[in-house]
Parts: sequence; structure tokens; C-alpha cells
Amino acid sequence: MAAADDGSGRPDLARYYTQKIKWGTCKGDTEAVAEAAGGTKDIRCGQVSVPLDYADPAAGDADVAMIRMKSSTSGKPRGSLLLNFGGPGGPGVSALAGAQKDFGFLSKDYDVVSFDPRGVGQSEPVSCGDAEESTDPSSGGTDDAAAVLTEMRKVAAECAKKSGPVLPHMGTVNVSRDLDVMRQALGDKKLNYLGFSYGTRLGAVYAAQFPKNVGRMVLDGVDTLTEPVAEQSLATAEGRQTALDNFLTWCTKNAGCVFGTDSRSARQGMVRLIKDMDRMPLQSMDGGQFTGQDVVGVLSQALYSRAAWPALSQALGALLADGDPRALIRMSGGLGHAGVRGRASAVGEDMPADNMAAALMAVNCADDPDRPDAARIEKEVGRLQEEFDAASPVFGKSMLMPVLLCFGRPAGTSYIREDVRDVKTPKLLLVGTRGDPATPYRWTEETARRLGSQAVVLDNKGDGHTGYLGSTCVQDKVNGFLLYGETPKTGSSCAADAE
Repeated sequence: MAAADDGSGRPDLARYYTQKIKWGTCKGDTEAVAEAAGGTKDIRCGQVSVPLDYADPAAGDADVAMIRMKSSTSGKPRGSLLLNFGGPGGPGVSALAGAQKDFGFLSKDYDVVSFDPRGVGQSEPVSCGDAEESTDPSSGGTDDAAAVLTEMRKVAAECAKKSGPVLPHMGTVNVSRDLDVMRQALGDKKLNYLGFSYGTRLGAVYAAQFPKNVGRMVLDGVDTLTEPVAEQSLATAEGRQTALDNFLTWCTKNAGCVFGTDSRSARQGMVRLIKDMDRMPLQSMDGGQFTGQDVVGVLSQALYSRAAWPALSQALGALLADGDPRALIRMSGGLGHAGVRGRASAVGEDMPADNMAAALMAVNCADDPDRPDAARIEKEVGRLQEEFDAASPVFGKSMLMPVLLCFGRPAGTSYIREDVRDVKTPKLLLVGTRGDPATPYRWTEETARRLGSQAVVLDNKGDGHTGYLGSTCVQDKVNGFLLYGETPKTGSSCAADAE
């Protein structure tokens, strides 16, 4: 069906841009998370409707779930500050419900708002159903490339079957347009925005699509806009290995480190632990297994925050000394996979268990225009495995799988790679952390160059994924920028917080 237009040849989106949000009491798990985090008095939930397909609004709508922490100012709020906690695939509603205290200072002047992007959490969640394990990059190896590619075709078909009409319309370009609908529905002339990790990709795309609507925007833990999936995964493997090396160096300088006092021996011991447990997993009473790749999964999450290092050291000690994985298993349940220190991990009881993994795959594939054919992948996978193992003997195996996950899906957009550059916006503040295990510091520099002269870089010399919640200095400078318009000078830096 052809969409109505406004006489300009563009689809008519007026009904989306004239809606108002009806805020009400948050329900179910969101209310419980908010209560546990400090109360629900100033937390309200609502939703906006967006077109599944912006080129054809008549094709149907999707509902985007939102949450608002009302400003505590006695006067009129500055407006709204929208947060994206990362992923892709991280739900923002439960994340903000559980992080009220972390953003309380910003709520002095702003209504702090977050949302579940389309396909995520409470917003038409996508799923791959019984193919859940195949969407997990750590769930298997690549020894038989042809068999893996066959499985990827099956996964793509299962995801399409279980996800409903939203799946073909996933991707950052569409979520960016949803952001603009939210901005208007909130009554804001400009979008004030704080994006973490994947949220920086979303913010950069918004700045390119809607430059005149950008207010104060901070991108923390800056994602790449240009690198193919293989290069992204390789960089992440290297970043996680660097973070692990930093953790082991720290551990060996503290009394009681299970890996001893020599950091080189500790790194060798970690590799040996992973290989031994992959070969001979621990068996539980219920017949389940805890493998080396399960350890890798916990490491991947725990290294996001330096604050988790003491608990990680103790949990690894229990595993090595007593063969007891329970502390590591508890850590995996509490850390989550997305964005800021795992705060985006909670989903409701009615959400598909694999929603975060399925949404991550759907968005990354929609954002990636590269689709090598099966013959090329089979030919190159052996060489890639060697490169990934060299980059990280611990994380290389798990990080190669995302290179294959888009096989069997349509090619994604080239817009991000080709057109997100030289934005004509007010100053943008980009925060890069030197010890970031997920978004290497060089991505901050590369993205700043692409965005152009309006991008200002803040160099955080600490550890962990993103800087706002891990560095007092970063938090002060970001708050100053968002609340008072104080823009750090290009080249400004933050020293690592004292232990």
C-alpha cells in the first residue's frame, strides 16, 4: 500500500510527530527493579508509536516502551535527557529503573528518560526461539566452517519465524528516527542525549540524520562507524585481552592472588585453565556443565568494570583452588551483557530469554553492508581463526563467531559507513577510556575525525567499559557539559581514579 505524503513526495509522518506520551505507573518487573533501586516515586513509564517502515508508514506500527525519572528541580526542567545504555540489544527501561542513583545529579535539571529500542525488551522483542544458543557468540567453535554456515542459515530462518514483523526493520538508522519521534513527543526542540557503547553509534547516526535537532550530546565508550564486523570483532578480542592482562597484573600485585605473583605466569595459567576446562568441563549435580568458554563469558562481562575485579579474583580463586564455579556463575547472572557495567541486563518475565542476543545480532547485521558468500567464508575462516587466536588466546575463539552471524540475512545499510561524517551540529563530547575492553580508544579518535570539528575528545586514562560511572573526573566533566554547557578543551584528559 502506498503511504500518504504531505505534497513533498515524502511519507506523511504527522500522526507520529503529534502524539503525546501518557505517563503512568510502571508495571511488573520494572516496578520491582525501581523499588529495589531506591523507590518508584519519581519513575513513570509510557510509550510512543513509530512506523515499522518509515518509507511506508501504512505498513504498520511498533510500540516503543519508555521510562522517565522526573526532574527534582523546584523550577522548570531544562527538558529531557535521553539515555541509551548500549548493546545493541540492551533494554533501557529496566536499566534506568535500576540506576536511579547513578543519574540523580543529572535529574536536578533534566527529566532523565530511557527506552527499549524497537525489537528490545518491552518494545516488540525479537527472538530466535530454540536457536537461542546459536545466537550466542561463545556457544561454539568454527572447526567445521561449512557446518557452522549451515547452522547460521537455520538460525536466520528461525529468527524470522519467531520475531514477527519488526525484524526486517531493525537497525540503527530506524532507531535514530524513533529517537526523533520521542524527542518531539517529549516536547523538546532539541535532543539532549547521553549514549554509552553502542549508544554512541546511535547518537552519531542521529547527529548525521537530524543535525539541526541536536542539543547537548555525549558519546561515552565510542563505537566504530567504519570497520567491518571482522575488524570490529578482532579489535574487541584485543581489547578484552588487554583488559585481562591489566586485571592479572593487578591481581598478582595483591596478596592471595590465586595466579601467584608473576603476571606472565598468570597469563599462561589463565590460558591453560580455559583449555583444560573446555577439554574436561566441570559437571554439576543436575547434569549440566561449566566449560572454559563459560569462564570466558564471565571474564568478558566482569572486565567491563574495574570495581568487579576483587570479586572476580575471589571467584577465580574458588574455581582453581576448590573446583567450585558457583561464585563465577553468580557473577554471570548479575553482570549482564550490554552497555554500562551490565546495568542493562534485566528483562521481564514475559521477555524471550534470548532477546538481548537476538536483538544484538539483528541490529549489527542491519548496520553491516558486507555479505561475503559461503565459498569466501569457508576459504578465509581458517586464516581468521589464526588471527583471532593471535590477538587473544583467551577471547579469540568466542569473538570469531560474530563474523559469521549475519550469514543468511540480507545485506545491511551502507549509510553509517558512508554518510555519517562531518556533522553540522553543536559541539559533541566523546569520552574514550584507555583500558576499555569493548570499545578501544582508537575508535574514539577515529570517530571524532569522521564526525569533524564539532567532536571534542575527553581522554579517560582508566580501566573498564565507558567512563561516566567509573571515573569521578569523567562524571564531573560530563555533568558540566550536559547541565551547564561547559565544553572541555580538545585534548583534555582524566587520570585514573585512585584505588
